[in-house]
Amino acid sequence: MVTAQAGPKPAETGAYSFVDLGDSARVALMLAPKGRGAFGEQTQEVLSTLRAVLARQPQPMAVTFQTVFLRQARDQAECERLFAAHYGAQAPVTNYVLQPPCCGAALALEAWAIGGPDVRLERFGSHALAVSYDSVRWVYCAGIGAANTPGDVYAGTRAALSQMRNVLAQAGSGFEHVVRTWFYLGGITEPGTDTQRYQELNRARTEFYQGIHFCRAMADPHIPHGLYPASTGIGMAGASLMASCLTLQTQRPDALLLPLENPQQTPAYAYHPRYSPQSPKFSRAMALVLGQYVTTWISGTASIVNSESRHPGDIAGQTEQTLDNIERLLAPENFAFHGLRNAGAHLRDLAKVRVYLKRPEDFGPCREICLRRLGPVPAIYAVADICRPELLVEIEGVAFSRLLPAGPAAGK
Repeated sequence: MVTAQAGPKPAETGAYSFVDLGDSARVALMLAPKGRGAFGEQTQEVLSTLRAVLARQPQPMAVTFQTVFLRQARDQAECERLFAAHYGAQAPVTNYVLQPPCCGAALALEAWAIGGPDVRLERFGSHALAVSYDSVRWVYCAGIGAANTPGDVYAGTRAALSQMRNVLAQAGSGFEHVVRTWFYLGGITEPGTDTQRYQELNRARTEFYQGIHFCRAMADPHIPHGLYPASTGIGMAGASLMASCLTLQTQRPDALLLPLENPQQTPAYAYHPRYSPQSPKFSRAMALVLGQYVTTWISGTASIVNSESRHPGDIAGQTEQTLDNIERLLAPENFAFHGLRNAGAHLRDLAKVRVYLKRPEDFGPCREICLRRLGPVPAIYAVADICRPELLVEIEGVAFSRLLPAGPAAGK
């Protein structure tokens, strides 16, 4: 299902995956410029590669959702201008995140494109885009920011979540349909008003989520009340907050949502209060079965076993443990443990990964391990603080696989 390839003019970390989902196809692009000229030149190189990759696909593709990783905040205005000129009226929703690419480029780009005979796109301002096909509707929401987080992360998070709720409502969706979220927080491990800034984000998220019955995407979601979307909470430069999410709506009888936990990890939402007075409200992964296809969104994953950090100060040990955790999440045995037999995936079923590194000097050894274990899976490596001071690396991704015949629904 997933075919990973280098771009037509391979960048240092530039590659893409083509994913065949039968009634639609997706391309995941992870691009960084090879040149080190002016910012505008690097951006044009990335856009040229993007254009060339999409032109090579067997059907027209539209970019729906993208994240731009920036080295310098001052470059965002020029970047926005160049992307607006490139896309025109067909602009995707976009996150601009201050996480320097580890390869030394001024920017890196993760972009998702979709194509198919029945695919229809609707745009709702600059923050939301809906994709519909074959009785399925997705809403991508991005670029939700909060400017007051330098002084009050709690208030900034509540404001961002309220803005997200309003944007989703304008697009005909809501938090009950959310399957995946991202939170980028400046100074994530620094002291906040009362506690660590990440802990204040968790408190705001917990309170906002009260009363929301997530994953109401379908008639029979098989998800008991109290479980949460997949998510990433990660640091970035500066002191602001950026948030985005993905929602899903369908009534197809062959659709199933299933949250996944790692048997060797304590669920994040059940952490002891010493890690965060209000525990992080997310599932380790969220799997969607749609017909014979399985999509698995993997939350930000680190070197944690049970609830304890492992391999302090050892980037090789932490990278191996993180990939072990992802491998266990995706394993057919874990799907069976959660009640869904004949499903599962492997590391090389990943369409893309993001690798967040606390220390730029760890790029080489971390990338070597990822290449050995993941193969040609497209990746972006970015410098970002992790939610615990002792953690050096965090990895997230999305995998695509097939449901084997006669796989029963979860819980049956």
